[in-house]
Amino acid sequence: MFDDLKRFETGLPRQFDWFSQLLDGFLPDSNAMDIRAVPRGSFPMINVARSDDAVRVYVFAAGLAPSDLTIDVQDNVLTLRGKRDAVTGSNDDGSSRPVFRRERASGEFVRAVALPDGLDAERAEARHAHGVFEIVLPKREELKPRRIDVQAA
Repeated sequence: MFDDLKRFETGLPRQFDWFSQLLDGFLPDSNAMDIRAVPRGSFPMINVARSDDAVRVYVFAAGLAPSDLTIDVQDNVLTLRGKRDAVTGSNDDGSSRPVFRRERASGEFVRAVALPDGLDAERAEARHAHGVFEIVLPKREELKPRRIDVQAA
């Protein structure tokens, strides 16, 4: 439906055209959203994958414990809420060290992800390993593909 809308025209100066073309070479056309469309500073980053039996949402949140993330599903919207504490260094005497560069965001966050119709939220499961949360939302049985065997007449 929106295949002809490849990219927002951002009005970037001409000197960035080479970089955009370079990225286009590494990111082939697909039905997935372009990585450049993700708002800067979005946390946590996510991937959403669909198979014949489920939709899987991968939440990349290094440094978050399972107790730091709340996952809700309502009206085909997956909502992720949590808080990531700031990392501060301290000296041996307990005094804090000054920070002269901070690249890791901290604070409360909320991400909402639209999900396709036909998922069974009651059977959803979530797992956490090595900083990645995997949320599995099975499709309702009546919507799963079904193979029909042909009988000889």
